[in-house]
Order: sequence, then structure tokens, then C-alpha cells
Amino acid sequence: MHIADLAEGERARVVAIAAPSPELEAKLREIGFCEGDEVQLLTRGPLGGQPLAVRLNRRVIAMRKNEAAAVQVEALT
Repeated sequence: MHIADLAEGERARVVAIAAPSPELEAKLREIGFCEGDEVQLLTRGPLGGQPLAVRLNRRVIAMRKNEAAAVQVEALT
């Protein structure tokens, strides 16, 4: 499952960053994504569901779907 697959309001834990390019992986890690972090999908944008508003460690980050698809997560129960 990826961040882009979460329902609005759903929380999950990052299990891996599997970006298709080293540049995207580096960008996501610079933003602060790390294995074990908790994320929450807050909302989706009105046009095509982009951008995604994601809470990461008390910050809100706007992401494109392709960026969110590079972060693998597991849902929290």
C-alpha cells in the first residue's frame, strides 16, 4: 500500500521508500520521510485528486500522486 492509496483521514506507518529514481528518493528523504514515521492523508485536491495533503511528524506536506506512490506504508489499526 502507498500513501496515494490511503483514504482521507487514514493513518499509516512508512515501511519503505521505493522511488523509481534516486533523485525522487533523495527528495522524499530530504522532506523528512523515513521508515517508521507515521503519516496521515488529510485531504485530496479538487482537480484530479492532486495535490495530496499529508501530515508527517507534525508538518503538513503537499505531494503529487507519483511522489505519494513512492512511499510504501502499512495502515495503523
